[in-house]
This record gives sequence, C-alpha cells and structure tokens, in this order.
Amino acid sequence: MLEVKDIDVYYGAIHALKKLSIKVEQGSIVTLIGANGAGKTTTLKTISGLLRPRSGAIYFKGNEITKVPPEKIVGLGISQVPEGRRVFASMSVLENLEMGAYLRKKKSEINSDMENVFTRFPRLKERSRQMAGTLSGGEQQMLAIGRALMARPELLLMDEPSMGLAPLLVKEIFEIIKDINSRGTTILLVEQNANMALSIADYAYVIETGEIVLQGNAKELMHSEDVKNAYLGG
Repeated sequence: MLEVKDIDVYYGAIHALKKLSIKVEQGSIVTLIGANGAGKTTTLKTISGLLRPRSGAIYFKGNEITKVPPEKIVGLGISQVPEGRRVFASMSVLENLEMGAYLRKKKSEINSDMENVFTRFPRLKERSRQMAGTLSGGEQQMLAIGRALMARPELLLMDEPSMGLAPLLVKEIFEIIKDINSRGTTILLVEQNANMALSIADYAYVIETGEIVLQGNAKELMHSEDVKNAYLGG
C-alpha cells in the first residue's frame, strides 16, 4: 500500500533521513521504533507531505505522492494522528471531529462515522460539547484518533499514541489500534514503547540517526538480542 524509497530529508544542514526505505502492506500494522530524535516523526511528516524529501520517492497504492500537498494526501486516504495529540483546544469535541471530515461531502456518511467514533469512544460522546483543551490526556488521544478516523483513511499514521499516558490507558489505546486494524485500516505506528508496538505489529523497522538499521517480522525482532538490549530494557 505504501512504499517509501531511498528518501533523503534535511532540516537546513542537518541530514535527518538518509536513504530511508520502508514498505507497508495493505491490512497490516507496521511499526517504526527507535530512540528520541532518530527520525521517526520526520518519516511520518514526509509521508504526510508536511516535509519534502530532497531525493527519493514515496508511493501510495502504486502512485507517486512525493510532491503532493498535505491536504491532497488526506484526500487520497492517508490520515495522521500527530505526536502530542494536537487537538484544537478551544473547539469542542464535536467540532474537532467535524474538522477531521472537512474534505468529505456526504452528510449521511459523516454522521454515520461520527456515531462509530462515539460507539468506540463513549467518553467522547459524553463530552461532545466540552472544549477539547479541558479533556484529560487519554481523552485527547482518543479525540485525536477519532478525528483522524473521520477522514475515512485507508492508511493511518500514528505518532507516539501512548506518550504521557498511564499504563492502563496505554493498554486501552493499543487495544483500540488493534481494533481499528481488524476493521480494515492499515496502520503505520511510530512508538517509543517498543514492547507494546512489537506485540501488536506484523512487521517492524528499527531506525537510528535517520537510517533503518534492522527490519523484520515484529515478533522475531522482539526476541532479537540487539533490539532487547537497545529498546526493551535488556
């Protein structure tokens, strides 16, 4: 479904991604793990069109999207749940969800998807008129996921969904990710909680200083000594 091929990305003089290549098969959960500053978020931002690679190419369902602007990429079927949630704090829960569907026209489908989000996240329904900035961290994460789902993505990019959440909530968020995937949405997951990410993913890439240094079946990588020592606390 997605192929990132030999991309080089720079922040000014800093070479952030170096000939990075990854593939995401349709229907799978693929995770990208690595330390802070390794290039995980940069990879997602480049796929979303928020950053432009200096060289290399990105293909979605066989079509090149390297130079497609971000709003068109959403229209093609790629949504992102950004790092730090980034909800619109001074807008209500309902308005945030409506923003997720801003490219869509069919009111009946939007309403039906809104109901699906409320079924999946009952707490958001209870707080639908509440300002998003007053929600707890976990509720804001659910809202960020719900907002991305309102675009009806085929591919969902998730950036650090467990960041700053209590362990019990982390478990809940990962159950939600598995559920979204089981209903047909392909997921590319960037996550510092390598243990949890590898436990639900089909395939995994390990990134260090902008380069892929390891890749393979997620369950096998979980048992790799290198990964254990570097990311799973030995």
